[in-house]
This record gives sequence, C-alpha cells and structure tokens, in this order.
Amino acid sequence: MRVLIAGASGLLGQALIERLKGTHDVRTLVRRESRDDTEFSWDPPAARIAEGAFDGVDAVVNFCGAPLFPERWSAARKQVLLDSRVEPTEVLAEAITEHGVPTLLNASAVGFYGDTGDTVVDEETTQGKGFLAGLCTAWERAADPDARVVTLRTGLVLAPGGGLLGPLKPLFKLALGGRLGDGRQYMPWIALEDHVSAMVFLLENEELYGPVNVCGPKPVPNAEFTRAFGRVLHRPAPWWVPGIAMKLVLGQAAEEMALFGQRAMPRVLEEAGFTFRHNDVESALAAAL
Repeated sequence: MRVLIAGASGLLGQALIERLKGTHDVRTLVRRESRDDTEFSWDPPAARIAEGAFDGVDAVVNFCGAPLFPERWSAARKQVLLDSRVEPTEVLAEAITEHGVPTLLNASAVGFYGDTGDTVVDEETTQGKGFLAGLCTAWERAADPDARVVTLRTGLVLAPGGGLLGPLKPLFKLALGGRLGDGRQYMPWIALEDHVSAMVFLLENEELYGPVNVCGPKPVPNAEFTRAFGRVLHRPAPWWVPGIAMKLVLGQAAEEMALFGQRAMPRVLEEAGFTFRHNDVESALAAAL
C-alpha cells in the first residue's frame, strides 16, 4: 500500500511512519522544499501540491492542525486553530477526488462530544457543545472527498515522548501531581502503540468508514488517572488544582481541554475485532513511562 501522510512531523505522524516502514510505501507532504523522492512540497493556503504526490497513492492520512494547548483561546487563536485544520483538509479532499485515491484517514478528536459527564458515548453520539466540539465538526465536514473516509476521533495519547505525558511527567516525578478540578471528568486515554495499530487496522480494513473513537476500552475519571500515574512512578500525587485557577490562567482552553470529559468507548474498533494491547490505564502508563 502506498500511503501519503500530511502533518507527518507530529507525534502520531512520526509514529505511523515508523510502523509502516518496511511494509508499506510511505510518502509525506511537507511545507518546505522536498529533500528526497518520498517528500512532496505543498502550500495549503495557495492550494498547491507538488506534481506526482498522489501518483499510485492508496490512502491519505491527514494530521494537519495547530496545537490546541497551552495557548489561551483568544479570538485570533481560535481562527488559527480552525484555519489550520479546515483549509488543508479541503485541499486534500479535492486532490483525493481528482486523483481517485480510495481512502482518507482524517484526524479529529473526542472533543467532538463536548462535556458528557458520566454518560457513555460512542460513534453514534451527536455533536456536543463548546468551541472544541464545533472545531471538530468543521474539521470532519471538510473531509468530504469522493472516497472512503475514516474520521479518527482521538483520545488522550499516552506516549513515551510528547503527548499528554510530556508536561505531566516532570511534575509527577517531583510528587507535584494531582487531580484537576473535582477529578470526576472522564479521560478517554489511549496508548500510542494501540493508536498506531488502530490506524493500520483501519487502513487495511476497507469495509470500515465513518467516525471511529480511537481511545482505550476503559476510560477513567481524572482522579483515578492521577492515582494510577502516581503508582506507576512510585510517587504520591496528593495535590489538587482548582478548576477556577486553571480557567483564570488559560481560560476556555483549560476548561475544555482539562475540565471537560468524555466517557468515550471504541465501539467501532471493538466490533470490528481490533485487539488492544493495553486494556487499562495503568498498563498504558507503564508502557509509556
């Protein structure tokens, strides 16, 4: 399979490239001059893509998007977050249709569901409230080529480097970890290894399409996640960060990224027969740390 990846410099893009090497032909879209015959320059605002980028491509994977955290979500920042996702996705969708590429895996997030409390949600649950839910909806709607589209509603990725654990690990190692807000908000985590395996599974199973929750089978409340993190690092995690303090510092970004929660279940993956290597959060944390 020849796979073309956009947004390949991030955590998920790099991990997917490493997994596909040796078994698939991997190409990347880059926003600079290409350095070899596997790279192709593109300029989404100008809708320009280097000639030959889509030749023989079986699937496109799109991870484009500016980081959601840690900047405050000012009006200008919100526009950057929107444009950095919707514009490249629209350009890719048009090119996929033009070149007859059969498959698009397009990134999104479980933030699509908003704050769901204790309610279990799956891929049939409708859009929630909030900026992030609206952002994910616009992102998903832009992915509308004449092709099979799989929307990756990703949870919180637990990875050895970067992802959710990047800023948390130093704090927990110093015994400064603690729950956020009341700690009852659910965290739909997933081990990086399982996320990459799920993407390969979705690339290779052509009967699957539509939204897919790419998260572990047992989401946990923030308080439980905090205790598991402390156990894995053999550190106490006694502290508490009041929600009001987080909102004062980071505003809406803190509320929706840290205080909102989704008890999201990977129904599509499980019903399709995908097997998670890390079924509980402590196993996933131990593997990442």
